[in-house]
Amino acid sequence: MFKPKFNLTNKILTNIGQIEASKAIIESSPLVPAYEAKFREEAVIRTVHHGTAIEGNPLEAKEVEKVLAGQSVPARDRDIQEILNYREVLKYIETVKEEPITEKILLQTHKLTTKKILPSEQSGQYRKVGVRVTNTKTGETSYLPPAPIQIPSLVRDFLFWLNRATSEETHPIIKAAITHYVLVATHPFTDGNGRVARAVATLVLFKEGYDIKKFFSLEEYFDRDAGRYYTVLQQTSNQPKNLNERDLTSWIEYFTQGLAIELSRVREKVQHLSIDLKLKSKMGQIPLNERQLKLVEYMQEYGQVSNREWRSLIPMVSDDTILRDLKYLMKKGIVKKRGSTKSAVYLLK
Repeated sequence: MFKPKFNLTNKILTNIGQIEASKAIIESSPLVPAYEAKFREEAVIRTVHHGTAIEGNPLEAKEVEKVLAGQSVPARDRDIQEILNYREVLKYIETVKEEPITEKILLQTHKLTTKKILPSEQSGQYRKVGVRVTNTKTGETSYLPPAPIQIPSLVRDFLFWLNRATSEETHPIIKAAITHYVLVATHPFTDGNGRVARAVATLVLFKEGYDIKKFFSLEEYFDRDAGRYYTVLQQTSNQPKNLNERDLTSWIEYFTQGLAIELSRVREKVQHLSIDLKLKSKMGQIPLNERQLKLVEYMQEYGQVSNREWRSLIPMVSDDTILRDLKYLMKKGIVKKRGSTKSAVYLLK
């Protein structure tokens, strides 16, 4: 029976804390529907682009955007098909997020991933042959996945655990990390294992209430950090053959760090836009420099800013310069001052 082995380290807890903080801000930030739709569309393009690029697809982000918009680009049919397929995968996991994750869902995810790429007898089917994962630079075998005969029982044992592990027992983000690793390590298909693993891990997040408005793309972080991504996966797999005996701590640390960084980036973008929209709706467009924007963001998040706080928030800048920025914000009706002299604080009107 599958039971993951890992330690709940300070690094994992810190990463999850950052994820929860970003999640709360993103979900509560006011955005008009048009901008929410734009953010989701951008996330789909980033996910499809990076989710296929990490597997070797050569299309650039702009070309991926054109393919998804139905425009033609000079590329191999296979490369274009991979792009179209992964978009269908993202649509599919949205339709099954209320259901238990079953073998049927896993096999259908693979079938959509490899449509018109693998022969029909391999698409949506467990592999029937042994495979080895090789280092693309040296040609050496870096990992030997389980034999084909073991795959059905390994997958069923894992899914049994996945569908019964409560969020109180295993945090949803850790469940997603474990899902990603187990599917990559089991390597149940002849091709498309990485894309399926990342898609099903995303499905786990969606099912557990961590869709976070679908603004994020885990694939982008992994693709931009591909060297370390594959290194951590390989190091985790170069342990005892039995999945139950492998320590997944390092992989979970890496996965949670990636999601924390991605959501932090999305949070900053959402906050900037939210402030901009809020100010525009109240008083029209007001030009703010970078220092003024930092002050407004800090007040929005923490309620107010004091003399001591703005000195650490904007270091290497004179007090006179920051005071001029605050006076500008007060003149524009954005900020008000409470108190006087050294004990004064500034807050949004």
